[in-house]
Amino acid sequence: MSSKLRIVIADDERPARSFLASTLRSFADVDLVGEAANGAEALKLIERHKPDMTFLDLQMPELDGMAVVRLLKKSSQPLIAFVTAYDQYAVSAFELNAVDYLLKPVESVRVREALDRALERLERHELRNEIAERLRSAADDYESTKPPLPLERIPVRHRNQIILVPVTDIASVVAEGELLHLRTHQNEHHTINYRLRDLELRIQAQQFVRLGRGTIVNVNMIRRIVPLPGGTYNVILSNSEEFKVSRIQSRIIREQLLRL
Repeated sequence: MSSKLRIVIADDERPARSFLASTLRSFADVDLVGEAANGAEALKLIERHKPDMTFLDLQMPELDGMAVVRLLKKSSQPLIAFVTAYDQYAVSAFELNAVDYLLKPVESVRVREALDRALERLERHELRNEIAERLRSAADDYESTKPPLPLERIPVRHRNQIILVPVTDIASVVAEGELLHLRTHQNEHHTINYRLRDLELRIQAQQFVRLGRGTIVNVNMIRRIVPLPGGTYNVILSNSEEFKVSRIQSRIIREQLLRL
């Protein structure tokens, strides 16, 4: 580690970001290497500069602080101090897995405390992979305790870019272990690491229907429903995907879609 803490900050609110930047520049042991106005910018800056520490706003549009944590490569994972205006999201996991948890409006003394905690951890030579694992654990705890916010776009990593896929463009979601395979109406394929039941909680329930244990499809993308012997169905989507519906879900399909 260099003699100064190399830091990236991310906050979509300009006044909050400017105050934090000004505060950090006032400390002689800090080198502010990047400022991001959203989560996508934060990802690029962190992976480019590999800072020692990031002050990361939890509530940012499109790509929030938790999404940044999930999408970061382990080799790029810095120590993180989460910043938010909502104290109800302060869960015990952050105290164990993040450097600090700062409430807005942030005070200079709290920034200094967070920096000192980061220095202590860096002096213990914590590995980035270990930090990443603990932060992902904190992200899981956070997702399980906060109210699920509806998703309009899903961030997916494609090489060194983050693509925002509109939920309305998704034709199907198929689970494979801990991975979800998303296919759009244009037959574009994306893969994310997320649980299907968690995704269902964050998309419009009336827009998607479950066909089986590991498959949901966009109702608006269904073009044909073909009856099969035994009271089940095959569903054909507008992108030509075809799925067999389980017996239990076939009953739900009949009630939801096949009755006038």
